[in-house]
Amino acid sequence: MERSRTFPILLAVAVIVLVCGPVVAQTDQDLSVSQYSRVRKAAQRPMPFPPGSETADRATALEFRSYDRMSEQDRDLAADAESAIGERAGFAGLEFNQGKWSYQQIVCSALPNHLFLQFTRNNGSGDVSVFSASIPRGSEGRVRIIPILRRGYSLFSPAPINALTISAFNHIRAEENPAKAPGWLATALCYAALAGAHPQIGPPEVTDFKKLPAAPPGRLEIPMRGGAVLRFTDASAIPRPMDWTMTFNGKGKLMKATHSAAPKSKGTVFEQTPAEVQGKPIQAADVEGKATLIK
Repeated sequence: MERSRTFPILLAVAVIVLVCGPVVAQTDQDLSVSQYSRVRKAAQRPMPFPPGSETADRATALEFRSYDRMSEQDRDLAADAESAIGERAGFAGLEFNQGKWSYQQIVCSALPNHLFLQFTRNNGSGDVSVFSASIPRGSEGRVRIIPILRRGYSLFSPAPINALTISAFNHIRAEENPAKAPGWLATALCYAALAGAHPQIGPPEVTDFKKLPAAPPGRLEIPMRGGAVLRFTDASAIPRPMDWTMTFNGKGKLMKATHSAAPKSKGTVFEQTPAEVQGKPIQAADVEGKATLIK
């Protein structure tokens, strides 16, 4: 009699195991697939500058070429664009048709389909005007300018963080149509140069102004949501090195740029006292008066 009562209980347990076992196994499998999907999704976050696309020691500075060192083709391209440059500079109140302006070429490997020029008019201490110009090498795109200084003052807000600078840079990058992602550090240095700096990353050097402290190499950060954050320290900035940070979204659009003085080095720095300028200056002309460096 006891056996007859035990048998139905055992039969019920067996049925439960047969029914629930596959369900548990299926749940474990679904969980594993879900976890794999999350990992795969994280691995596929959008990266406009893939890691390893550029090594820091290959792009530590940009070349600035004087007019006599430019190629004949680039000089002709600059001459053809002079009217458009003057018109756009006039809209910004830069007085392009007044005084003596000179320019030099910014050689930017990250944006090869454009010719970049930096125009300077130096009327002495406190009266320096500077702007950058972008000229497309092909039929796509348009001539653009980036105001930096007008008679010693920034026109709107300092060019490195100005929304107009960021917008112009995004339009220039959109006109490039590159076959592959450009180098991240070269891109960051190009932005800094177009905003008025002569960026340099590297070991200490001795100049007429000071002994430059050692600067850390650039750094590429890839957030979990995608995009990129580019950081570097410009060791050549006067009177002290400057930290640059540029934040891009997953599609490669520059969203924000910051520019601030780097922490003071513990080493000894020898520097020349810059000339006093009224107002709120952010520049110091180099010894030849050909370029302007952003403080």
